[in-house]
Amino acid sequence: MTFSLKRVQAIFIKDWKDLLKNSYILFTMALPLALAAWLGRVGTDNDLFHSMPISLALVIAGCFVQAAMVAEEKEKNTLRGLLLSPANTMEILVGKSALTSAVTVVVIIGSIFLSEFKVVSIPMFSLLILLNLIIFVSIGTILGLLSRTVMETSIIGMPVILIFGMGSMVNSLIDNKTIQTILTYLPSEQFSKAWLELSKGGGIGSIGEHLLILIIWCLVSLVLTVIIYGKRRFD
Repeated sequence: MTFSLKRVQAIFIKDWKDLLKNSYILFTMALPLALAAWLGRVGTDNDLFHSMPISLALVIAGCFVQAAMVAEEKEKNTLRGLLLSPANTMEILVGKSALTSAVTVVVIIGSIFLSEFKVVSIPMFSLLILLNLIIFVSIGTILGLLSRTVMETSIIGMPVILIFGMGSMVNSLIDNKTIQTILTYLPSEQFSKAWLELSKGGGIGSIGEHLLILIIWCLVSLVLTVIIYGKRRFD
């Protein structure tokens, strides 16, 4: 079966209409913007603080919202029809992820504007955002497929928000060296470290290790998404 943009567009439009009706998701997406506005008003030269709203946008808009949208379809029993439709796996995954990705990019741009975050290298910054976007949207899809209701995504998603969105804070509260080492490999932590290197004038060579780790995260999350989707398709 060939890839059909019309089927992807149909899924995108359907999700867009559902999103406009869901005030809970719209309110959730405003949280990173609120944090960015607060940082912009307080004023800080710390690049790590400026990257926090972006990391939070990736976790909340990219992961949490994606999970809620997928779980909502399961709760309304509309996901089953989509899984059994003529649309293939790639079309469904791209269609379900397109709106979340677009909204996340808008939230990130808004966060940059409100927090007065200075983007040093737009190409490298865009690459980091793209890799993290793939990772968090994939994780969100997995959470949505595993959850039975939207409320359940809140319960399952809370640890994800705490660990992935506030990894630095969690790391500072833990004395275990092994756990601290593991937390440093989280996508959000790799993004923050890569951005700190770029803000100091570094190039792609200085963030090569971080990019490699993020690429591995991308591959693993995509493979897990396809596997779990396949199991839910024939459940």
